[in-house]
Amino acid sequence: MSVSFSPAIWLLLASVLVQLGYAAYYFLPFALRPETAPPAGDAVDAEPVSILVCAHNELENLRRLLPLLLQQDYPAGFEIILIDDRSGDDTYLYVQQLTQYYPNVRLVSVDKTPEGLSPKKYALTLGIKVARHAHLLFTDADCIPATNQWVRLMQRGFSRPADVILGYSAYAAAPGFLNKLIRFETLLTGAQYLSFAWRGKPYMGVGRNLAYTQQCFRATKGFASHIRSLGGDDDLLVQDAVRHGQRVTVEAEPAAHTLSLPAETWSAWWRQKRRHLSAGRRYRLADRIRIGNFIGTNLLFYFTTLVLLFSRPDWVPLTVLWGVRTSVICAAYTKLGQRLDDRLPTVLLPVLDAVYFFYYLALGISLFLYRNLRWK
Repeated sequence: MSVSFSPAIWLLLASVLVQLGYAAYYFLPFALRPETAPPAGDAVDAEPVSILVCAHNELENLRRLLPLLLQQDYPAGFEIILIDDRSGDDTYLYVQQLTQYYPNVRLVSVDKTPEGLSPKKYALTLGIKVARHAHLLFTDADCIPATNQWVRLMQRGFSRPADVILGYSAYAAAPGFLNKLIRFETLLTGAQYLSFAWRGKPYMGVGRNLAYTQQCFRATKGFASHIRSLGGDDDLLVQDAVRHGQRVTVEAEPAAHTLSLPAETWSAWWRQKRRHLSAGRRYRLADRIRIGNFIGTNLLFYFTTLVLLFSRPDWVPLTVLWGVRTSVICAAYTKLGQRLDDRLPTVLLPVLDAVYFFYYLALGISLFLYRNLRWK
């Protein structure tokens, strides 16, 4: 006796198989991998580091961040370069006072950005030019390191060896559905760029927790290929680094994370994600295909389900596919949350997953129709 299913069921099956493939090849092996041990001896702590922070009207955040940077446990020493990007608050005075007591704190002031250039990329370029050390470590003013081992752990990636180190930056937990959705999106994005890089397919990093060498910055000619694009000081630089043969590694140890306060309103998060996603069209074709397959098959899964529910549903295969897909995906995301110390309620994961992908679709449509973006 032959069994005949509707074409929608076969589409659903295809989308589920692709998603299970990503979970089996990228997400679960990365989540379950043992942490790479640091090299023996003093190799980890042998090189001093330049920590760069770009700030635009971030005085209160800097009051929280800079003391934590100064408390980092790193024997080889480090300098902190604060780039004051056209701030109208008292950022300059605050950092200037710090430089009197801490000789390793340095201030770079940007009064004006040349017409047509990305303000943040221009400011970062000026900061990198005055950096004294070969190894550069970046974070944002509205972040804090998770521990006083942040510099040490991010630094050890250079001795694997590597030219670029991708770190993870989580968002602080707070009540409400929006907070959980933001943290889910952050976990899913981290799962992609960290696990892909671990499999030898690096394509992006986040400027809130990223390190690379002066030599890497020179090899890519800095931000020259995208200096007029508002976003991409992190992911597009990684794209250029890979094109120029630079070695990329991952540092996913929870003690090496940074932590940020998430957006508190839907509109603020919408603007933030539009800016982040705008750089994606400049990715290499292979990266766009790899990411697009993951995003596209998830969207196909949900749209095909809706079609089946509003037509004559094949309840048995629909239920089986939903059960298998939900079980595996939730298990993978739960393990990733444990691995990255960014846990979410397992029972909410199917809801967050569905809402996120429809939100992602709306963002993509918005970027296609309205491409105007604005920095602070």
